[in-house]
Amino acid sequence: MDQSLKSPKLNALEDTFHRLIDLSRKEPAPSLSLRLDRLQRLKALVAGNERQFEQAISADFGHRCAIETAVAESMFTLTEIGHTAKHLKKWMAPQRISTTLQFAPASNRLMAQPLGVVGIMAPWNYPLQLTLSPAVAAIAAGNRVMIKPSELTPRFSALLAEEVAKKFDANEIVVTGIEEEIAKAFASLPFDHLIFTGSTRVGRLIAEAAGRNLTPVTLELGGKSPAIVDRSADIDVAAQRIAYGKLLNAGQTCIAPDYAMVPEASVKDFAERLQHHMRKMFGTDPGNADYTSIVTDRHYARLETLVADAAAKGATVLQPASPGDPAWKSKRKFPPTVIVGATPDMAVMQEEIFGPLLPVFGCKNASEAITYVNAHDRPLALYWFGTDDAVRDEVLARTVSGGVTVNDCLFHIAQINQPFGGVGPSGTGAYRSEWGFRALSKQKPVFYRSRFNRLADLYPPYGARIARLQKLMRLLS
Repeated sequence: MDQSLKSPKLNALEDTFHRLIDLSRKEPAPSLSLRLDRLQRLKALVAGNERQFEQAISADFGHRCAIETAVAESMFTLTEIGHTAKHLKKWMAPQRISTTLQFAPASNRLMAQPLGVVGIMAPWNYPLQLTLSPAVAAIAAGNRVMIKPSELTPRFSALLAEEVAKKFDANEIVVTGIEEEIAKAFASLPFDHLIFTGSTRVGRLIAEAAGRNLTPVTLELGGKSPAIVDRSADIDVAAQRIAYGKLLNAGQTCIAPDYAMVPEASVKDFAERLQHHMRKMFGTDPGNADYTSIVTDRHYARLETLVADAAAKGATVLQPASPGDPAWKSKRKFPPTVIVGATPDMAVMQEEIFGPLLPVFGCKNASEAITYVNAHDRPLALYWFGTDDAVRDEVLARTVSGGVTVNDCLFHIAQINQPFGGVGPSGTGAYRSEWGFRALSKQKPVFYRSRFNRLADLYPPYGARIARLQKLMRLLS
């Protein structure tokens, strides 16, 4: 498009991007000390604004539990920054790689270099963590960063932009606007790497836009993450832990359990225990400060539609109150809901729920549960509950998912030395900690030839020397 036909915001976005690209080429390798300084400033930004971020996020949601913001956002991010700063020197050091014998004496090194400019398109559900966690990896890898926050968290996005501008030069990190035109243009910029966290539907559009520039992408998407309760499991313990995993952030979590499969004889007992633990954790009062609101009226209405569809198709719906109750709806608090006897034709089993609804249905055995999981898109997470190690290992071996927590929910994402990422429709690529550093670096192989080796024997004119070398290489292969 002709530059003169673009809006001032789009022109400014492109100007910012090209400035960062130019700088990344002129100054391609920031020192360890500069990267540590940037991480320290990011840490100060988070630590110094915890209360302000908490208030902004809560205002964006209507109500966001303060403890959930502290634990799942601020503490999570600060832990990652501290771990990264502690290990960065080691990660940056060239790695010694063995040299095949026929090229000896010589040596190999793997050298981590910054890619250049990394774009981050952040979601609304954990706006602090899922914006700054990728930024930690990008900074550690020596990149410059452009961040496009979610349009559904305008207060948080404005505060983040303001605080980033205070702590960072505009040549280091830039937070863009949140308008729709910015989002579309952002995904089309030829970044050196683009990270998107959001829905599978939008992820496909992002990948398509990035593909036109051959921009490598990390897509953290979602899907329907199953919880499989084995016959060897303690039903009450499983119900308690699944209730927590489902209702954290009112179910607005990409790795929340999306449905539960339990032994056929235990469906009624499990559903009752699940409802018991939901009430024990969050009560039945929509004014409970521990229980988070649904982010928008549109999202609330979508959840109502899912429940109504399931009920119309024969499911038993267990709720402490109707979601249409003004006491709940006025606060956008959706009552914790158990949907017993969910079937594949129900909408709640065909799309990611992203709310406090949990479909429950029975299965005969582990093989049937595995078959069901494998008949659908590979999920971002899978949860297995039980004490039978043989069955556990069978489930792990025969299913593919982004990550797994055994006998609990969610906690694999908090393991700082493990990667986080999806597979297939639930995402591509992974980051966190060293995995993020590697993903956002160019791992450049370097071969150092020794003056003593015989590589000149490969040069023409070919004759007896090349024949001897071929014979040696065959012997060593």
